[in-house]
Amino acid sequence: MDIDSLLKSIKKIHFIGIGGSGMCPLAEILIANGYTLTGSDNNPGDNINKLRDLGASISMEQVPENLVKFAPELIVYTNAILPGNPELAAAMSGDVPCVERAILFGAISRLFSNCIGVCGTHGKTSTTSLLSQLFLENGLDPTLVIGGRLPLIDSHGRSGKSETMICEACEFKDTFLELSPDTSIILNIDNDHMEYFGTIENSIRSFTKFADMTTNLIVYNGDDKNTCTAIKNMTTTGKKLITFGFSDINDYSPANITYNRGAYPEFDVIYKGENIGHVALGFPGKHSVINSLSAIAVALENGLTMEQISKTIGNFKGAGRRYEVLGEINGITIADDYAHHPTELKATLNTVMSMGFNNVWAVFQPFTYSRTKTHMKAFAEALAIPTHCVMTEIMGSREINTEGIYTSQLASLIPGSVWYETQKEVADYVMSKAEPGDLIITLGCGDIYKAAQYMVKTLGERFNG
Repeated sequence: MDIDSLLKSIKKIHFIGIGGSGMCPLAEILIANGYTLTGSDNNPGDNINKLRDLGASISMEQVPENLVKFAPELIVYTNAILPGNPELAAAMSGDVPCVERAILFGAISRLFSNCIGVCGTHGKTSTTSLLSQLFLENGLDPTLVIGGRLPLIDSHGRSGKSETMICEACEFKDTFLELSPDTSIILNIDNDHMEYFGTIENSIRSFTKFADMTTNLIVYNGDDKNTCTAIKNMTTTGKKLITFGFSDINDYSPANITYNRGAYPEFDVIYKGENIGHVALGFPGKHSVINSLSAIAVALENGLTMEQISKTIGNFKGAGRRYEVLGEINGITIADDYAHHPTELKATLNTVMSMGFNNVWAVFQPFTYSRTKTHMKAFAEALAIPTHCVMTEIMGSREINTEGIYTSQLASLIPGSVWYETQKEVADYVMSKAEPGDLIITLGCGDIYKAAQYMVKTLGERFNG
């Protein structure tokens, strides 16, 4: 099936798993371009509400009857759907064309002459969001596909009128290899999704393929050994290469770094030995220096000035679910963060521990049994950083717990940690212990943000009436 040609001849598209972070922005773009969108999901949330407001008809049951009711001309599903899903099984056995989300994403990317793909194990959403805001605030009108919510537009995506598309390119199951990038940012390559890749070498090979597919410009982390290996192994030539990193051997590097309020970086931008400008970030963390350098490089390559970039970076306060402060009630700050890999947890928790709170209550929801098993020791090390660690049971998502992996095993490695089965139990426990001057931060890529929302609501009613 030629998906590119099919999109030109149809108007009714059905998404199975429409509320997922990867599905929602594609749905938004298609709605903006005149398609009739329907969908199904089994997990209510903000994305579902957003798409319904835009006109999508969504069933909260994933059943074969949806396909009869909505009568789509194309069915799109996410690879997060568990095997045996009745609606997907019916779609696969039917006559209507049925494609995985990455196939559709690739077709959409080919509609643009300047597709910018942001990839890497960590930092994709933050970097994609910053780059998106740089383009939006300076009149470049891009189409966007972001793995998280960009507060500026309160959305995961938008349909612009320019030839530029900025998209988050995820390596999970090699989905980013369906894209057709003209410019690529490669932030880092770390040991993740090993249930698919098997070895870090296999992961590096996939990033090399992504780099080979890029037609014009690759901006990559010159300090990251695995990323440099991926670039070195490329077989195609003729594209521009730009490096960034803390080391001054890179094309872009920071100098004179200071931290406002203990965590918010401010630094000079050095390009090939020359100081070209100064930026003060409105989002915290040492890792944010690296992410912002990659976005600065791409923004400059697309015609923005350092004056424009510095102003926008000061306005950007981070992506949704990336140290997103949801409320401050009775002196207790409640925030949410997407960190779900030990490297990300360490970066986030080290950052918040430097911000001057009396106590940091880390509320972590492990995501998938395979990741928890693979990184058990590293998770324990990361979760020992905060003052207190509280956990829920593992969210299995697309996996079945065939090996008997439980949060209790992780908790046994973290002195003083506690865990509960449900989010409500976790939230009630933390609210009973936290005091003015403390930070409560929920962590994980599942639905742990709902616990943070529950705490904001409950504490608000308790103290504000």
